[in-house]
Amino acid sequence: QVQLVESGGGLVEPGGSLRLSCVISGSVLLFNRLALGWYRQAPGKQRELVAAITGSGTTTYAGSVKGRTTISRDHAKNTVYLRMNGLKPEDTAVYYCNVRIAVTNYWGQGTQVTVSS
Repeated sequence: QVQLVESGGGLVEPGGSLRLSCVISGSVLLFNRLALGWYRQAPGKQRELVAAITGSGTTTYAGSVKGRTTISRDHAKNTVYLRMNGLKPEDTAVYYCNVRIAVTNYWGQGTQVTVSS
């Protein structure tokens, strides 16, 4: 069983920064080869990709966050991070950690990020 637990969400003011963490545990073999991602979902919206990182460290970002967002991973800690700077109200959403193993997607419970003054 693969388990993902996000943390680090909260209320921040516009222009602020936040770092989200996701610890992945369970029957995950060859963690360093897995592609990981951060997604977000706002009320009434579809879940969308924010950032992704491959096992080798190649990153991908959504256009709306590119330039102010960094995804990284720590293989020793089985953890993936999402650092967002210059937060905007439209960044408000529940953020989910994701890992795809074969054809199955595994998700965390989500962590709420609210950007408001």
